[in-house]
Amino acid sequence: MRAMIRPDLLELPGYVAITPTDVLAERLGIKPEDVIKLDGNENPFGPSPRALEAIAHERAYHIYPDPDQQRVRGALAAFLNVDAERIVCGLGSDDLIDLVMRAVIAPGDGVINCPPTFGMYPFSTEINGGRVIDVPRLENFALDVAAIEKAAPQAKLIFLASPNNPTGNRLSPQELERLLATDLIVVVDEAYIDFAGREHSSVKLVEQYENLVVLRTFSKWAGLAGLRAGYGVMATVLSSVLMTIKQPYNLNVAAGVAMLASLEDRVLLDERACKIAGTRDRLAEMLAGLPWITPYPSEANFILCRLDGVDALEVKDRLASRGIFVRYFDTAMLRNHLRISAGLQEHNEPLVRALREIGAELGR
Repeated sequence: MRAMIRPDLLELPGYVAITPTDVLAERLGIKPEDVIKLDGNENPFGPSPRALEAIAHERAYHIYPDPDQQRVRGALAAFLNVDAERIVCGLGSDDLIDLVMRAVIAPGDGVINCPPTFGMYPFSTEINGGRVIDVPRLENFALDVAAIEKAAPQAKLIFLASPNNPTGNRLSPQELERLLATDLIVVVDEAYIDFAGREHSSVKLVEQYENLVVLRTFSKWAGLAGLRAGYGVMATVLSSVLMTIKQPYNLNVAAGVAMLASLEDRVLLDERACKIAGTRDRLAEMLAGLPWITPYPSEANFILCRLDGVDALEVKDRLASRGIFVRYFDTAMLRNHLRISAGLQEHNEPLVRALREIGAELGR
C-alpha cells in the first residue's frame, strides 16, 4: 500500500490544528466552562440566536442539500451587491482555498506564500501537487511587494490574508493594485475583515479585475466555525469551474440555513464584531503594560505578541496549566511570539494576571 501512495504525501507534515475545549478541560481535570480558550480566533459570543433557531426548526436534514446553493448564493449576492454567479460556497474558506488550487494548479506550478501567514496556503499547495514559493514578509510583517513582483513569473497564484493571520495587519489598496498588475491570480482571504471594517473589503474590485478572488467565512463574524460555512467571490469563468469540480453537496443543510439566518441578523453580528474589536484594543493596552511583552497593532480578532527574554513556548505551557490557551507557532519568524485571540471582556483580567505571575516566576 505504501508504494501506491504519492511519495510527496507520505512526507507531508500535517496542518497543526487546535484542540477542542472539552478535550482541553478533560486534560486539566476542570469544567469546560472554566477553560479560557484564546487559541483559535473563535467568536466567543457564538452563533446568532436566529441561526440557532433556524437550525433547530429545520426539518429537511434527511434531504440532500441544493448542489447549486441557490438560496445562499442569492442572499450573499444581495448582501455583497455582486452577481450570484460569481459566488461559490463551501465548507469554510478552507474548502475554497482547496477548490481554487484544484482548478488552477497543475503538478509543479508555483504558488507564492508570504510567511508568517495562514498555514493552509502551503499545506493545500503541497496536497494539490503545487510548488510553494516563499516570499517572507519584512521585519514589521509588511509584504515585500518588490520581492513578490520578482517571483511572480515563476507562479500562478498568490494567497494573502487581509487582515493577515497571525500578524493582524491589513493589505493596502496600493499593495493589492501592484500585485494584480503581475497577472497572478491574487486570492485575498478576508476571514477577519469584519473586525477591520467591511469598507476595506476587496469584493468591490472583483468585477474590475478578473484575476482577483476574495474569500470570506462565517466562522469568525457569525460564530459558525463548527458548521464550516464560507464562500468565495470571483470571475464567472472561475466560479463556473469551481461549481463543477466541488463536491456536489459540499454546503450542508445546517450550514446553509445558519448562513441565511446570520445574514438576516447581521446588525447583531456587526455589533458583536465591534465589541470583540474593542476587547482586542483594551487587551492590547493591558499587554503593553507588561515590560517583556510587545503587542503588534491588529485589525483582526487577535493580537500577535513578541516576548522578550523568555521562552514563548514555556509561557504558553504555563498558561495552559492555568486553563488559559493561546497559540504558539514553531517557525523561525515567530518562535518568540504568541498569538492571543480576543475573547470576552471578562477574559482579559485573568489572562493578564496569569502573565504577570508567569513573568515573576521567570524573573521578568
